[in-house]
Amino acid sequence: MIQNFEVLLTSDETLMSAYHGNEFLGFGTCAPPNFVPGWLYRSLFFPPMRTVDGLPVEAPYGLRKIEAQLLKEGFNVATVSPRNLTRFLRFAKVLCIYTMDPFGFGPASTTLASILGKPPYSAQYFERLLNSQAVKQVQKRGVKTIVGGPGAWQLFLRPGYLEKNDVDCVVVGEAEKVIGKVVNAALLGKPLSQRIDVNPDETPGLEEIPDIVHASVNGLVEIGRGCCRHCEFCDVTLRPLRWYPEDKVLREVHVNQAAGVRACCFHAEDVMLYGSVNTRPREDKLVKLHEHVVKDVEGFSWSHCSLAAVASSPSVLTKVSELIRQFQPWWGAEVGIETGSIRLAEKIMPAKAHPFKAKDWPSVVREGMGLMHDNFLVPACTLIVGLPEEREEDLVATMDLVDDLKHVRSLIVPLFFVPLGLLRNEDWFKRKALLQRHKELLFQCAEHDFYWLNDLINWAFKDKWYLTLLRPFYKAFTDIVKQKARKTESRQLST
Repeated sequence: MIQNFEVLLTSDETLMSAYHGNEFLGFGTCAPPNFVPGWLYRSLFFPPMRTVDGLPVEAPYGLRKIEAQLLKEGFNVATVSPRNLTRFLRFAKVLCIYTMDPFGFGPASTTLASILGKPPYSAQYFERLLNSQAVKQVQKRGVKTIVGGPGAWQLFLRPGYLEKNDVDCVVVGEAEKVIGKVVNAALLGKPLSQRIDVNPDETPGLEEIPDIVHASVNGLVEIGRGCCRHCEFCDVTLRPLRWYPEDKVLREVHVNQAAGVRACCFHAEDVMLYGSVNTRPREDKLVKLHEHVVKDVEGFSWSHCSLAAVASSPSVLTKVSELIRQFQPWWGAEVGIETGSIRLAEKIMPAKAHPFKAKDWPSVVREGMGLMHDNFLVPACTLIVGLPEEREEDLVATMDLVDDLKHVRSLIVPLFFVPLGLLRNEDWFKRKALLQRHKELLFQCAEHDFYWLNDLINWAFKDKWYLTLLRPFYKAFTDIVKQKARKTESRQLST
């Protein structure tokens, strides 16, 4: 029996997936359609989320937070799978859509789209959702469409896009304190502001952020918001730093476990700094939190951590590693290297090396990466290509640093500069601006990644029998990409 929900929350299909229980595979949605047939590519990288009565068992964490807030305020709301949207539209009055990268303008998507010449799957599926028959039908009926999420800012980069697609309102920023007002106005038929930017005084405090009510994708649980490092190229540093109390984290872990989601991913901009008021890890807070979680989950990871925090407290990392590796052989996290240039580090991210000095950044990277390797924390590292005022000497310094990391088990992904944070008024870096040194750096990173990729695939799929069956497809895919990359490298470096 279908319930008469007035408010529906959903996302496009690249986000409503568990990625075979491995967030690493979710990066496949940043790639454009390619030589792999679409149906097979989707099966490999973002298979449909399992549903019960049309409702997803897991959903993106940000969507679950909005769902929890609206339930707390008494709204008749549900998160639904985009594939089952039609089943719930009869009584709907408001449709809220969560988006991560609607136009493929995120750094990873921009890089791949620029090189391969097509928009990524993430952008294509967002467009497919907005133009689906189900969405168009309810918009004609007067149902209000509200869009939010980390990628909401992109929707204003194409004039007329919102009007063309009948999007009534876009919310940019942490929405817990504003979403109820917006939805209530929509239900009452009041006019909505086309753009709502969450002001600093509307940013929710810890007591104003609700616990999720239903399971998140792969058990992701936020342990804090904001960042203390204030890198100029990042939006997150514009938000205040808040660490969740341990009991709040554990409550959300238990929500996931009750739904049968046994994995857990701690999410923060720097998990190593959990509970800290500065840039040094708090061993008591971090170790205790892990002690309470890792023994009860099947598959554990971090979203992000910093090399400076690792390098400053090697014994803390070792203690956490010993806890985790009682139950699994490794874990992963996203890590920002960004540049090997001391000049750029001092200019745009002076606190990224803290408690060390910015002039020591390359040494901090080498030390931190080496410690991760020794402790079986596998980093997916980012580099920013085309930073404002970048010079050839900066690229050479970055290439020297990457060469020093060839022995470290890792992925290193170069990303084209996207103007965010305090650099939002700078120009985008595009493929046509690639210099010879840029190309050399891109191919150097590709060679590094290809060297480690098969090992990482084996590690990622270990002890998962159904993924063992898919492993040959992933390896074939990476082998073909490797061949194509090397042909492109040979052609471009010879011209």
